[in-house]
Amino acid sequence: IVTMDIGAFKAKETVLECPHDKTVFTSPLLRALAPAKCTYGFDVIVHIGMLLFVHCCNEREIMKDLAARNIFISEREIGYQGRKFVVYLALAHRESRKQLIDSMAKRGGYILHVDGTCEGDSPFLFCGLDGISEIVLDNIKIPSERKELLIPSFQRIKEQYGDPVALVHDMGIGILMAVEEVFPDIADFICHFHFLRDIGKDLLLKDYQGIIKKLREHDVRGLLRQKARYLEKKAVQDSEIIADLKVSLENGELMTACVERIPALSTYTLIHWAFESSGKSSGYGFPFYRRHLEFYQRLKKIHCLLGNISDIRLRGEAKDNRSFIQVQKLLQEVLADKELNELAANMKAKAKVFDKLREALRIAMPEGKNGLNDDGDETDIKTIEKKVTGFRDWLESDEKRKETYLKMIEQMDKYWEKLFADPLVVNTPQGQTIITPQRTNNILERFFRGEKRRNRKKSGTASLNKTLKTILADTPLVRNLENEDYLNIILNGCSTMAERFSQIDDKIAREQLKEAEKNQEKIPPKVKSIIKQPDLPE
Repeated sequence: IVTMDIGAFKAKETVLECPHDKTVFTSPLLRALAPAKCTYGFDVIVHIGMLLFVHCCNEREIMKDLAARNIFISEREIGYQGRKFVVYLALAHRESRKQLIDSMAKRGGYILHVDGTCEGDSPFLFCGLDGISEIVLDNIKIPSERKELLIPSFQRIKEQYGDPVALVHDMGIGILMAVEEVFPDIADFICHFHFLRDIGKDLLLKDYQGIIKKLREHDVRGLLRQKARYLEKKAVQDSEIIADLKVSLENGELMTACVERIPALSTYTLIHWAFESSGKSSGYGFPFYRRHLEFYQRLKKIHCLLGNISDIRLRGEAKDNRSFIQVQKLLQEVLADKELNELAANMKAKAKVFDKLREALRIAMPEGKNGLNDDGDETDIKTIEKKVTGFRDWLESDEKRKETYLKMIEQMDKYWEKLFADPLVVNTPQGQTIITPQRTNNILERFFRGEKRRNRKKSGTASLNKTLKTILADTPLVRNLENEDYLNIILNGCSTMAERFSQIDDKIAREQLKEAEKNQEKIPPKVKSIIKQPDLPE
């Protein structure tokens, strides 16, 4: 047996059998240290699990940590003990279900947030989370978010925890259909952020892709970068000239000392000002931020500026103005593209309408800084509904506008009841209370982003395709350990997690682990050796 406190030791166990009913009695002291027929103790399992999943250490780091404690273990065994930790935690979670239900009942029930994540061809890791306590309730790995695959998961949550007070989710067709079947009479809400993002993509994506395609055809970015590299050698080596230009801009008056080198430095600065458009997204991404459209609009501004100043005679030889003229000619060719102009004009007009809807919904505002963590401001839902109603009426007030934005109007009408609802009055042991569901499903979005960051930190790889294929479905339960109330519930009076795990039937744990291992997507070793051959098709 190997434990944290003792290290490796040999245990001699006396096993007793009742002569009458043949009941077998094993050593309770030994069972408190380690699972039956297992080498590593519960405290080692917990230590490995916490390092793997909470502190994001990889197997090699954990192996060194344990070696320093006189515990020697292979990387492969660390991975196995980590999976064992997840299985024991999941069993403790299920055994504590009644206490979790009682805890949620004191708050008025639970609001079920559901969402899934995947990467590449990995399966979906789908989670159900209580939006009030932020406790992960249930997890499943499924090939896709189809209705028939989600229904069993929703039914299990319903059987285990009862009906939620409300549900919050995105607009996935499979989720909508499964919710309608399993929770037909429960208040159901659509995430405002997802709703707005989907409408924006439907409205803007076609024009946006057209703009990207045309800009690539002209290779405007590559040509401007090439020009900037040339100008960098010519004009950006002298820090005094840069300081003079900065002072000139601040004072609104040209410094005569640097006038001869202003054309090259100004052109270099304006080129990089155009590229700077890609750094202004505040974390929202498309369709909230349209960096290629903004890049095009900045090119227009630069072209207009260069046209205004190209006639100005600066002191020095005429060749000093060549930088202005060359860039102006390049931009002239791009901006003369009628199709590109039309795409940009259409998108600019539509983006203006889309931003009006953002303003009405009071979420993901153009001046916002919260990015994907934006839950919207504190405006009450009735005020928001009134503003969105006004926006919808404005769309319909003009026939041409109504025709252009008909799909947007239809989307709003389709999900209206799921977007706007009164706060929920619920009963608690202390009396009635009011619960206002979150306007977004960002609580789960943040949860998944956190999981991915932790796994990237642990694995050192950007892609999580392999990780999502191999991790156990219940791994997200580890995040609950950061919740003090949850930790107290599953400890069930025990002083440590290791002590709590020792109370779980290790036979059930072995069965669960065996089932989990069986369900993992694994390539057989012999197949692995075959597919490594580069000339396999031949």
